[in-house]
Amino acid sequence: MADKTNEDGAPLIDGAVDIEAGAQGDTNSEEMDTVDPKDQATLDLKKQVLQNPQVLAALQEKLDSLIGQRSGYIDLLPPAVKRRIKALKNYQVKQIQLEAKFYEEVHQLECKYARMYDETYEKRKGVITGQVEPTDSDCEWESSEDEADDEDAGGDGKEVKALAEEVKNKINLMDDDDTKGIPEFWLTIFKNVDLTATMIQDHDDPILKHLEDIRVILHESPEMGFTLEFHFTPNEFFTNKTLTKRYDMKSEPDESDPFSFEGPEIVGAKGCKIDWKKGKDITVKVIKKKQKHKGRGTTRQVTKTVTNDSFFNFFKPPEMPEDETEIDEELEELLSADFEIGHMIRERIVPRAVLYFTGEAIEDEEFEEEEEEEEGDGEEDDDEDPDYQPKDGEKPAECKSQ
Repeated sequence: MADKTNEDGAPLIDGAVDIEAGAQGDTNSEEMDTVDPKDQATLDLKKQVLQNPQVLAALQEKLDSLIGQRSGYIDLLPPAVKRRIKALKNYQVKQIQLEAKFYEEVHQLECKYARMYDETYEKRKGVITGQVEPTDSDCEWESSEDEADDEDAGGDGKEVKALAEEVKNKINLMDDDDTKGIPEFWLTIFKNVDLTATMIQDHDDPILKHLEDIRVILHESPEMGFTLEFHFTPNEFFTNKTLTKRYDMKSEPDESDPFSFEGPEIVGAKGCKIDWKKGKDITVKVIKKKQKHKGRGTTRQVTKTVTNDSFFNFFKPPEMPEDETEIDEELEELLSADFEIGHMIRERIVPRAVLYFTGEAIEDEEFEEEEEEEEGDGEEDDDEDPDYQPKDGEKPAECKSQ
């Protein structure tokens, strides 16, 4: 192809446009600026639609639904690479199967040490119920408050402490205190913990004052799970000495979806029958209703028994349907809440009961939460601060993902 030249014979640079062509282009652009009225009406309608908040909300909802969906990147990979990815998935399944066996062995180790804990728990029960008075050596414990008092008192700390001890002994002799054990130990714990405090009603208090011990019984192989035992002193409400709540667990990957495995999970719960004494069942209440006869117009009063809010509904958990597809959202929330409470009692409340009684365990949890929140706030401040300047070599926040 011959090179284009201008009138002087000099070659034209690619992309250059002569004056006449530019003029012609201006004429064409003016023609293009003339929009058909129908097209203009369509454009105006689109603008109005996009300015509608409801339409924008619907579009945003649609965009949000796309988050987390596959981008199609894997589908574009060569067949040889896809083949290798399948191999990695098979390796992953084998690793998950080993992980499941690891959790099973951990459970057996827990069972071994649970038997060793029994001696300590038995001593704890004896002190709480007043059956055993701890020795002086058992009671030797210098708290952080005692240390702070010594520091505040300076060199006279020991003298002040001795004087306080003397006064305390005189008061005890005059008071003649016959309190046994630690009253309302478990009731206080349940009220200190937010998760269980919401379960307790005023009419539960008199019964929970009779709760003297809670034990966790781990199920031995081949089963995996645990049973919570609530031991009560004789009372005017029911005849049971012990109320139980059983939780069944499994540590097996789902064959149809092995990658969803995240460790042992609770798969079911079973309560027990409470033998309430006559008129003492606080889990139900009787309500009175007036019914009007349609034909005669007369009214009558009828009574109906309905469920009443109570801590003791914990022993009547929702039933898990055999077909998991029958679990609706409401049932799933009930099951999840029940499992969370059972797990909390087993993992934290029973092993660290005295710290939940004093509130120390709760303070530690709140401190951890506050620390996490502060760290998160600091990160947000950096991103949102208009005066924030990135360090040398550091990309701005909006560029890090590019």
